[in-house]
Amino acid sequence: MKVKTRSIITAGALAATVGLALVGCSSDNGDGGDGANNSTTALTVWVDAERVDALKDVAAAYKDKTGIEVKLVSKDTAKIKDDFLQQVPTGKGPDITMGAHDWLGELVTNGVVSPIELADKEGDFLEVAYAASTYEGKQYMLPYAVENIALLRNADLVPEAVGTFDEMIAAGTAAGVTPFVVQQGPESDPYHLYPFQTSFGAPVFSSDENGYDVSDLQIGNAGGIEYANWLAAQGAAGTINTEVTGDIAKEQFTTGQAAFWLTGPWNVGAALDAGINVAVDPIVTPGAEAAQPFAGVKGFFLSEQSKNKVAANDFLVNYLATEDVQTALFESGNVLPALASAADAASNDPIVGGFRLVGMDAVPMPASPAMGAVWQFWGIAEAAILNGADPAATWEKLAADVQGALDK
Repeated sequence: MKVKTRSIITAGALAATVGLALVGCSSDNGDGGDGANNSTTALTVWVDAERVDALKDVAAAYKDKTGIEVKLVSKDTAKIKDDFLQQVPTGKGPDITMGAHDWLGELVTNGVVSPIELADKEGDFLEVAYAASTYEGKQYMLPYAVENIALLRNADLVPEAVGTFDEMIAAGTAAGVTPFVVQQGPESDPYHLYPFQTSFGAPVFSSDENGYDVSDLQIGNAGGIEYANWLAAQGAAGTINTEVTGDIAKEQFTTGQAAFWLTGPWNVGAALDAGINVAVDPIVTPGAEAAQPFAGVKGFFLSEQSKNKVAANDFLVNYLATEDVQTALFESGNVLPALASAADAASNDPIVGGFRLVGMDAVPMPASPAMGAVWQFWGIAEAAILNGADPAATWEKLAADVQGALDK
């Protein structure tokens, strides 16, 4: 995906503006829930518990440099978005919150986030991270981490990487184990199957340099029908099975009963702890085009109701977008940094480097609220096809159902 055009201010201008903004700071900031935005002498930042320690040094450095205290408030990951959506419109909530890029459509629609200015740092981030942080042509998120799935291989069972889906099944079968596992379930799992779908040239929406065009649904194109036929064949052969849940896939791979596992970095630790000799390979392509997994990007949002947006933007861009901080965040969660220099260093680890290589083909998960109309039908249709429903008819109905929901 291409990046988008936006206004640029110079770092010098930003620094000067920050200096002016600090003059006359007078009131006190809250502790992150009640009246947190009623001051300019402190910034309140909501973060998850895993990353509080990683940000303590930079918070202290910011206070030493500017006199502005950065209050780090540990929040429950499951509640942070809803709390932000509820509190910001009332003038409460934090100045900055941690979050995920696919919240953007909802956050922007509700008017609770403000665009940020990256000044001269626009080119410092991985392309997919930068693209995922924009919405309708504006940069709303300071990215710090990128996640995508990749193909894990038990290198003791299959010593060399393979190039195609069929080669993968053959190699795993020759090893005398289940050749391949991927998380599914009663309603399938379109997220995990998306790279296979895109290899047939069937993205959800079209896209260009301005991002996704949600008015141009592509899921039902000719490539989509071809993918549906391929998916039906996998269901009949048992290579992709709706009875294989995430737990079953993990058990099979971590006990050496499966040769390949399509999953994310969040499961690598379990495989290594189990003594599996893990290699991270590119996702094999059943179709003629690149297998493009979804990328999930994590970052920080600036509250629309912050009373100190200049200082908050300064903290985001000039303190959190540094190699030291992005590396500290990486070490707290072992997720690839969004800043390219930090990602380069982290990629010296072959596991991290393997995920980064696959991520070069990744595309941001669409952040538009329109995705709700897609998710409600997508997995059900894939599960039906895997379990014997007519592939073309089922896929055409999927496309029609999604279009109908989008048109409402």
